[in-house]
Amino acid sequence: MASSRRDLAVRAAVDQGLLSPAEPVVALLDTAGIRASAAALTSAFAAVTDAPVLHAFAVKACPLVPVLRLLREAGLGVEVASPGELALARAAGVPPADTVLDSPAKTPAELRQALALGIAVNADNLQELARLDALVASAPTASPLGIRVNPQVGAGSIGALSTATATSKFGVALRDEGARKAVVQACLERPWLTRLHTHTGSQGVPLALMAEGVGEAYALAEEINHAAGRRQIDTLDIGGGLPVNFHSDEEAPTYAEYARLLADTVPGLFDGRYGLVTEFGRSLLAKHGTVLARVEYTKTSGGRPIAVTHAGVQLATRTVYAPDAWPLRVLAYDSEGRPRTGEVTVQDVAGPACFAGDLLATGRALPLLHPGDVVAVPDTGAYYFAHHYAYNSLPRPGIHGFTVNGSDGGTGSGTGNGGAGDDAGGSGSGSDDAGGAGVVAFTTVRKPQTLAEIVAESGGALADALVG
Repeated sequence: MASSRRDLAVRAAVDQGLLSPAEPVVALLDTAGIRASAAALTSAFAAVTDAPVLHAFAVKACPLVPVLRLLREAGLGVEVASPGELALARAAGVPPADTVLDSPAKTPAELRQALALGIAVNADNLQELARLDALVASAPTASPLGIRVNPQVGAGSIGALSTATATSKFGVALRDEGARKAVVQACLERPWLTRLHTHTGSQGVPLALMAEGVGEAYALAEEINHAAGRRQIDTLDIGGGLPVNFHSDEEAPTYAEYARLLADTVPGLFDGRYGLVTEFGRSLLAKHGTVLARVEYTKTSGGRPIAVTHAGVQLATRTVYAPDAWPLRVLAYDSEGRPRTGEVTVQDVAGPACFAGDLLATGRALPLLHPGDVVAVPDTGAYYFAHHYAYNSLPRPGIHGFTVNGSDGGTGSGTGNGGAGDDAGGSGSGSDDAGGAGVVAFTTVRKPQTLAEIVAESGGALADALVG
C-alpha cells in the first residue's frame, strides 16, 4: 500500500542523505503509484466503452519531463496549454498524434506550429476559429480541430477552479443569447471542425456536475450532426477534473466511479459513435508525491508550539495562501526517518519564508516535533513541488522518483546504480525498521537548484545593465 511505501522512502531518504542538514527539503515521487493510477484510468474507461480513448495527461499538473515519459510508457498522451508545455512533451517523446493543445490565448505562431506538427487543437472561441480558417486554407494539416464550449452548469466549492460558470473565461458560453446557434453554424461552415471540448472544473467540483457538463457537450454534438446530416463531430474531449481526497490516503472518488456515472447519465457517449479524449492531471499525480523537510527550530508563542521547517510557500503556495480550500496533511517522523511517536500536541508547522502567513498547518495535532525531525507532506505530486514559487529566492528542491522491492512495501524495480548525488541519479537502501524488508531505489527527476543558478536567473550576468 502507498503508506508503507512512503514510510520506507522517508527512512531511505534520510539514510541515503537525500534529506540532510545540507539539503533540508526534498520531494519524492512514488513511481509504482503513478503507474497504478494510469492503469486505473485506462481500465475504468475500457470497462464502459470499446471506442478509442486518448487519455491526455494535463501537463500543467506536473511539468516534469521524466514524469511525462513515465506516463507515455503507461499509454497516456498529453494535454498542453503553452509553448513551454509543448516543448516538455516533445522532450519526453510524446508524439503529436497523442498531443492536444488547449489554451484561451493561443498566438498565431502557436497555432501554426501545432497545425504543422499535426497536434489536435481545441479553439477557445469564435475569433480563434477565424484564425484557423486562414491557416487551414494556407496549408494542409493532419491536426484534428475542435472548439471548446462552456455548458454554464455552475460552480463547485472552489470558484477559481470552476470553469463552467456563467462568466467563465473558457470556451463559448452556450447559454448566452445566440451562442449555441453560432457554434452550430460555425461547425456547419467548417467541415474540418470535428471535435467538441468541455471541462467543468477540477478540485471542488462534484462528479454529478462534471457529468452534467459532459452531457451538455454530447447533446450539442448530436444537434450539430443532425443539422449536418452526417457524423461531422466524431470526437468529444470531456476534459478531466476528478477531485482528489486530501484528507487521508484513500483514493476517492475513483476513475471507475466517474466512468460508470458517465455511462449511466450520458449512455450515448459510449455507444461507439464518438472517440473520446480525457485530460486528467491532479488525480493522476497528487497522491504519489511527498515533500520531506527537516525541522530546523522549535519554539513556543502564545502557548502554542511552532516547528519551523524548510517547506512552505515556495512549494505549497496554494495551501499557504488559501488553507481552507487547499488543506494538506502533515506527518511526523523522527530524525532517522521513523514515524514519530509520543503524546499528540496541537502545534503549528511553519515554512522558512519571511512572512507570517507561511504556515503548512495551523493548530495541527501531531506528536511534538523536535529540531532535526522530519515532516512529510503527502498528496503534493500535482501543483505543488513542481511549481516553484521563488519567494526569498529559496531554491527549487531536488525531486526523486522511488521504487520499492520486496516485502509489503510495494513492487517495482530501481533503475539507479550510483550514489544519490552522482550523475547516475540512483541508489538503493534496505529500511527494515520502516515497515518491511523493502529496498528503496531512488532516481533523480530534477536536481536541486544551485545558488549559481538562482543568480543566473536573476540577471547575474547583467549586473551593470542599469548603471552602465
